[in-house]
Amino acid sequence: MKVSVHWYRHGLRLHDNPALVEAIRDADEVYPVFIFDGKVAGTYSAGYNRWRFLHECLQDLDESYKKAGGRLYVFQGEPLEIFSNIFKEWNVTQLTFEEDPEPIWTERDKGVKALCKQMNVEWVEKVSHTLWNPKDILSANRGSPPLTYESFCNVIEMLGVPERPLDDADLTKVNLPASDDHDNKFGLPTLEMLGIEPECEKQLQRHNIWIGGESQALEQLATRKEIERKAFECDRILPMQSAPDLLGQPMSCSAHLRFGCLSIRKFYWAICDQYKQVKDKKPPSAVVSQFIWREYFYTMSVNNINYNSQENNPICLKVPWYEDDEKLQKWKNAKTGYPWIDACMTQLLVEGWIHHVARHAVACFLTRGDLWLSWEHGDKFFNRYQLDADWSVCAGNWMWIASSAFEQSLDCPKCFCPVRYGQTMDPTGAFVRRYLPILSQMPLKYLFNPWKAPPSVQKEAGCIVGEDYPERIVDHLEVSKKNRTTMLNYKNSLSKREPHCGPASEKEVDDFAWLTISAEDKCTANNECQKLHVE
Repeated sequence: MKVSVHWYRHGLRLHDNPALVEAIRDADEVYPVFIFDGKVAGTYSAGYNRWRFLHECLQDLDESYKKAGGRLYVFQGEPLEIFSNIFKEWNVTQLTFEEDPEPIWTERDKGVKALCKQMNVEWVEKVSHTLWNPKDILSANRGSPPLTYESFCNVIEMLGVPERPLDDADLTKVNLPASDDHDNKFGLPTLEMLGIEPECEKQLQRHNIWIGGESQALEQLATRKEIERKAFECDRILPMQSAPDLLGQPMSCSAHLRFGCLSIRKFYWAICDQYKQVKDKKPPSAVVSQFIWREYFYTMSVNNINYNSQENNPICLKVPWYEDDEKLQKWKNAKTGYPWIDACMTQLLVEGWIHHVARHAVACFLTRGDLWLSWEHGDKFFNRYQLDADWSVCAGNWMWIASSAFEQSLDCPKCFCPVRYGQTMDPTGAFVRRYLPILSQMPLKYLFNPWKAPPSVQKEAGCIVGEDYPERIVDHLEVSKKNRTTMLNYKNSLSKREPHCGPASEKEVDDFAWLTISAEDKCTANNECQKLHVE
């Protein structure tokens, strides 16, 4: 008799789930299991919004199994102890699970595999959280990770296109045991039972509703395909990046990918097939560049347990960042005095998600742009609040934005101006006014730099800078020049080149020419549409 346990960690779905398909194959009984062990799916660092999203993913998964006559079995505790008990109680012969490619999960999985061997239980691990197996990429690159995006693209080209998604798991072909008292023994506990509570009242007041679960993910994907189709018909690529709707309903699938309630392969091929259907040709690299960056960061983290830190991380430059807890707390609490930055941070705290243009702005502000504080602070903060943050991709993006890794040149890119970049991304000021209601009556002329408003204007707007809204914590023009020079000198010292002489020029600081670049030109293979640096 074949009795399978399918162990959910990420990959919280039924569709395109190779490990689940393997669990069902020729099985007499299948038990789907999820274990709250204090770490799984990033819960070790998650705040309320991320916990809620995960909880919704599990609720949706349980509902899917209910429709098939089964249930999701939820446990709390150490996987080794739980598996040791249920292997005996259920006479388990096979354990299946999706590979978690990040090194922080390696020891956990090694321990479970050893237990399986000891108890004569077959274990099956399948790759489906990434488009390619990171180990195959390393092997194709002679055992080491490709250090640049360009070299990474060359390696995956040798491996060929990703596999197509599998057919959905057919739960009608297997017995899914469930007892009448399932909820008492194995039911999903509430967030309150897990000790998870909102950190502020506003987290319960959803402007943009992010709902977890496979059902929602598939609906989101259908909407996304339609958006991409219309863009392709107009010869546009990555429309949500080149023309972001900061106040619209959620369109991104990133959080669903992070928890695996949407298959990365299903998403990838949906977009590629949509392009081919519209344009009758293979999509250019720009169409899939965001997918490739995700793969790149996962691969770069393999075998590097220090990937999310500066120390003992072989790919990260040891930039001499400042330590200033007061400024760090003001950044975290949306009290920088720069409305664009504070509005973005408020949305993150309240809703658990901000657009890429907002992420890059607040990250650059924290690091090399303005505060010169370590990217590690931002990485930890995002891992708590950002719904789609995970260990490797989040850290990879933070290292990149902080000019600490993944740059082909040692030249220092320009930084985002927290005033003019905000004016460009939020031209009517509606985004800032929503998330900073104290500034709702401030004239648009001064909305992004209220310290310039005359006292009479501030009084009439009901917002006195320094009393109702904080003074700016730094002068951007001044610190950005200093920081750019510091970074250039540091990088020049690494390459033993002549140090950068003098401060950055006014032209370097005030260059805003990128705004004239067409949307299509921004969307290059290197995902330049997300990498526009403005000082």
